[in-house]
Amino acid sequence: MLEPELPEESGRETLEATAEAVIFQNQDNGYTVLRCSGGGDHFTAVGIMPRVAPGELLTLEGSWVTHPSFGDQFKADSVQLRLPTGAEAIYRYLASGVIKGIGEKMAKKLVDQFGEDTFEVLEFHPEQLSSLKGITAKKARAIQAEFIQKSGMRSLLEFLTQHGLPAELGPKLWKVYGPGALEVLHVNPYVLLGGDLGVDFATADRLAAAAGIHADDAQRLEAGVLYTLSHNLDNGHVFLPRDKLLQTAGRLLSTDPQIPIGPDLLDEALDALSIRGKVVQQEILGLPAVYRSDLYEAEEYIAQRLREMAANELVVPDQLSQLVDRVEQEAGIHYAAQQRQAVELAARRQVILLTGGPGTGKTTTLKGILACFEAMGLETALAAPTGRAAKRLGELCNAEAFTIHRLLEAGYDQETDQLAFTHNEDNPLDAEAVIVDEMSMVDIPLMDSLLRAVSGYCRLVLVGDPDQLPSVGPGQLFDHLIRSGVIPTVQLTEIFRQAQQSQIVMGAHQINQGLLPPLVNRGGSQDFFFLRRLQGEQAVQTIVELCKTRLPQKMGIPADQIQVLSPTRRYITGTASLNKALQEALNPPADGKGEVKCGSVVFRTGDRVMQIKNNYDILWREEDGLKGGMGIFNGDIGTVLSAEPHERIVTVSFDGRVVEYTSDLLPELELAYAMTVHKSQGSEYRAVILAAVSGAPMLLTRGVLYTAVTRARSLFIAVGDEQVLDKMVQNNRQTRRYSGLRARLTGQVGPAEVNGELPF
Repeated sequence: MLEPELPEESGRETLEATAEAVIFQNQDNGYTVLRCSGGGDHFTAVGIMPRVAPGELLTLEGSWVTHPSFGDQFKADSVQLRLPTGAEAIYRYLASGVIKGIGEKMAKKLVDQFGEDTFEVLEFHPEQLSSLKGITAKKARAIQAEFIQKSGMRSLLEFLTQHGLPAELGPKLWKVYGPGALEVLHVNPYVLLGGDLGVDFATADRLAAAAGIHADDAQRLEAGVLYTLSHNLDNGHVFLPRDKLLQTAGRLLSTDPQIPIGPDLLDEALDALSIRGKVVQQEILGLPAVYRSDLYEAEEYIAQRLREMAANELVVPDQLSQLVDRVEQEAGIHYAAQQRQAVELAARRQVILLTGGPGTGKTTTLKGILACFEAMGLETALAAPTGRAAKRLGELCNAEAFTIHRLLEAGYDQETDQLAFTHNEDNPLDAEAVIVDEMSMVDIPLMDSLLRAVSGYCRLVLVGDPDQLPSVGPGQLFDHLIRSGVIPTVQLTEIFRQAQQSQIVMGAHQINQGLLPPLVNRGGSQDFFFLRRLQGEQAVQTIVELCKTRLPQKMGIPADQIQVLSPTRRYITGTASLNKALQEALNPPADGKGEVKCGSVVFRTGDRVMQIKNNYDILWREEDGLKGGMGIFNGDIGTVLSAEPHERIVTVSFDGRVVEYTSDLLPELELAYAMTVHKSQGSEYRAVILAAVSGAPMLLTRGVLYTAVTRARSLFIAVGDEQVLDKMVQNNRQTRRYSGLRARLTGQVGPAEVNGELPF
């Protein structure tokens, strides 16, 4: 049911009413259609009324409207909820199931025993509940906690919805601040900017103004500076230059022309944050830098630890060369000079970097290093940043591989409301060697956590392609590690003869050199194609045909082994539009096929979906039900097993890990028939189709095209405009990311340049 169109409105009124029945309620935003009684009459009220229950008393402010289909309704734009009074009304409220642990029978027992004092007993005297048969002291305390939470949560949700904030913030705020959440919001609305609440500064600022916080209040200024610094983590920056930070924060905070926010006020705010340890100010190569304190500590620790590891030469077998010979013989291959150098270097040094583009034998070398470690008797762990990358690594090495989060055993710390890892400096990994693939995707915070979990004697091999897109998170870690020259590095450059037969491989190297690969197939390679479609609608139609019929029927590639990529989410060839078109073609609605709508997206049984944020405390179970665990991570791909519209629950299997998504969790999912090139990093697909028609210039880059091509194992097809592809090849602009890691690694945190080039 949609919120009704309102052709006619009468004047504003205030009504006192009692909730009789909930006809419809959208769990995402609290929009409710409610049957009410009041003034001796029954009527329908509509509006934002989250978690309203039958029996509750309401004060509704709004106006009468006439709906073309449903007749007269009261459209409430302000709603106050109060607990019911009188034994009968209290019974109806509790019997509705609004309080977990109380059903119809228990509600009758409670009201029969305590009458109009039932709510007071539930909140303040739970020990009296134990006098009733079937209620233990433990259950009484649980009912009290549930009642208090429902009452507090209802007030919190009312406040949020009245101020245009999503209702799903309520449980998150309650988890952090408990019953005091509403009071915290009144005192400091800027707490909404922290953690994963995702509220923008303008929204928090509106709440602050309503609470009487002035535009030049120190609390507001400090929140604005810290928000600016944190917001730029999404742009990959580890720090911001002080002048840029204050200029940007000044624009954010200067909303009232009558109250100018000058440099002096911003300087004071920044210094106050420094004194309280929220930020760290340090000069990086002559540039005054401002870090969020946690990122400063992470960058400093990474540099210190890697410098120490890079200086270590470990004890190796006396006959290392013969050992590598044996590894070669057992694998039935002969290593090229660079490959053998990498295997022997990994055995000798505590940390090395291994890089190389497609077709250069990086996988063979990695497998050789693993075999060498096993021959040396080393307990070795394999890891990658994402689930798909870890799965691919495990398949290539014929060994178990983990995401870095699972290797470190990620969890949720209730006290800090932050991600926490079981393995750290106090509880390091048991592994004697760790190999991490797809290092270009690893950001500064994750690398910090990994290094803290690696023991003092553990070897570390970091593998990746620096020409891939940089990490989504802050920093450009792998690139800076290579360019520092501090860590022993082997760069594989020889393209092997077999790989030269693949136009995917050769095309990727041509793109990397600034050359557009031949787009006309002349009977050579059968793995790289271009289909000209200059109009967006034509491109979408062709992509749908390729996925639905042409590739499955003519090339034997099933639709579930085809991945559509786009540089952008927007426009007709962006992922949002493509996903709708592909869902309609590959998984249309049908009788008996459940579906649940979340915003503009429909999740349907059989859909391919993707988790779009790290969720460390979401529960999963294995399909056989024997084991379970916590945590589904950004980029994990799954299939919808069922979608229950009435309960609004979508059940998804992520490679055998089954998760039930309730309505508050559904915004963390999106369809994955098409995804952005950035989201595809670390994955490999049998066939890749790239939509190359339009996009913002900052997304149409050489790195995006190179990454898209190298995602394809057997077939790559570009659909679109060759001029767009040419623009991508020529656009080698890389967004500058502020990071001091390279300077720290080289020991040059000071007012000097390195070879005339700032290392960030």
